[in-house]
Amino acid sequence: MATQKTYRIDPLTLEVVDLIGSVVARYHEDYEDVAAEHALTGAQARLLGLLSLEPLPMRRLAQKLKCEPSNVTGIVDRLELRGLVERRPDPSDRRVKLAAATEEGRRVAHSLRESLRFAREPLAGLSREERVSLRDLLQRMLTP
Repeated sequence: MATQKTYRIDPLTLEVVDLIGSVVARYHEDYEDVAAEHALTGAQARLLGLLSLEPLPMRRLAQKLKCEPSNVTGIVDRLELRGLVERRPDPSDRRVKLAAATEEGRRVAHSLRESLRFAREPLAGLSREERVSLRDLLQRMLTP
């Protein structure tokens, strides 16, 4: 059995972890507020944002949102009733249904992205080089 290497957590690492947690919490709070302005839940807004980029099968949506496929079905149902999402057959496998944003859904998703104050305002205070460095460091953290 392979042994897992353990790292001693120093005060700087703890501070960085706490700051990342604070950033994530503020981002989610802003996202929930903006979603509510569009009469959406945070989950509906996140799903609509994903579908505004590309149509996806329900199972893949569940994976991306880290929830059960049955939850995704309910969210898609509610967004479909509002005319923001539609179901369509997958051209590569007609047994599979894709969820896709409608034109109105893409407009709402764009408005949501434009309204996210926390995501935009602090980053505007950083230089281009600082934003590139931050992006590269975050990508490195996410790479196994």
